[in-house]
Amino acid sequence: MSYPMTHIGGRAFNHYQSNASEAEYDRLRGLARQEHDKRSSCFDRSRKAYDRGDGQAAHELSEEGKRHGQMMDQYNKQASDYIFRENNAIGRVDGDTIDLHGQYVEEAEQILESRIRYAQQNGQSHLHVIVGKGIHSVNHIQKLKPKCEQICQELGLQYTTEANAGRMYIDLTGGPAIMPPHAGAPGYQHQHSQQHPSAGQYQQGNYAAQQQQYVGGQNQNQYQSQNSQNAEIEAAVEKYLPKILRKLGDCCVVM
Repeated sequence: MSYPMTHIGGRAFNHYQSNASEAEYDRLRGLARQEHDKRSSCFDRSRKAYDRGDGQAAHELSEEGKRHGQMMDQYNKQASDYIFRENNAIGRVDGDTIDLHGQYVEEAEQILESRIRYAQQNGQSHLHVIVGKGIHSVNHIQKLKPKCEQICQELGLQYTTEANAGRMYIDLTGGPAIMPPHAGAPGYQHQHSQQHPSAGQYQQGNYAAQQQQYVGGQNQNQYQSQNSQNAEIEAAVEKYLPKILRKLGDCCVVM
């Protein structure tokens, strides 16, 4: 499974942000896309080199492609961290809320699963998830929400769409997803923010460690199919390269 090289949803930020902050996020995603393209080019040339019998070139290009893949993962990691910190900073969302704007689908999946586990371990009864309405997505199709719904179904959790179609309410107790009648009433958010630490504060505790664990491994499954094909090429190169070299050696022996 690969990450599409465009961010999901509308604006990456859920609040007014300086041009410099927006530019930094776009810069990191742009660098990741460049590394992705370089990696694809290396793997393509590696396959062509292998097909024409140049095992050494195939191996070298494959290794170069892997290095570009690692750089791509690092830039995407930085972008995911950056946008998460910006959108979930103290004062921007309540403690029972998480904002997934600007995340790729696979990134959002890992973040949400980690956040749900943390909330359940700390006795929270529910979670509001901001997924966006998909207004600015291709064909105006929501992509984060279906994945979040799938996660809830896999975890056996009930959920519902809030009055704002870009938000979901998830019950974490295993019961029906019934929002409190006072939710959205004046003073509710302020009252609730006193009951739960803000999302930004989670980064100071166990959730930060879980988030770091997620981020460190979030891209391990990127381009799994393509990597598998590359591994097959690598295995073939290692198998046949010695024979090729021996034949070349035999034909070039000075008598």
